[in-house]
Amino acid sequence: MRSAILLTILALVTMSLAEDAEKKEEKGKENEDKYTDRFDSLNVDEIVANRRLLVPYIKCALDRGRCTPEGKEMKAHIQDAMQTACKKCTDKQKAGARQVVNHIKDNEKIYWDELTNKYDPKGEYKPVYEAFLAGKDPQ
Repeated sequence: MRSAILLTILALVTMSLAEDAEKKEEKGKENEDKYTDRFDSLNVDEIVANRRLLVPYIKCALDRGRCTPEGKEMKAHIQDAMQTACKKCTDKQKAGARQVVNHIKDNEKIYWDELTNKYDPKGEYKPVYEAFLAGKDPQ
């Protein structure tokens, strides 16, 4: 009788551990589909409020200036984010991307034109990123 109870408890513990492992694996796969959140603490408000901070990031993206680690990370994902409406972005990254890019569109028109010419020269993805910048995420 005792061994049957022990076997039942052992089976329940094993099933529970297997479920936990599956959940961790699923969560890991979700995170694989996202860009790194390593720089999510970057103060976007400060950057858009200070042109001296903003312009170096833009020049990095345009291959016309040095890149900080944050700038290199951003630059590596610009084209993919434009083409997919920031599908791999965390919610914080989506909000920050909208804020920065809309600021560039509204206040740095020459740089905006240069960025779109570099990353979407044929204008193929304009409907995708324009909808995203307007706050509409694809379903």
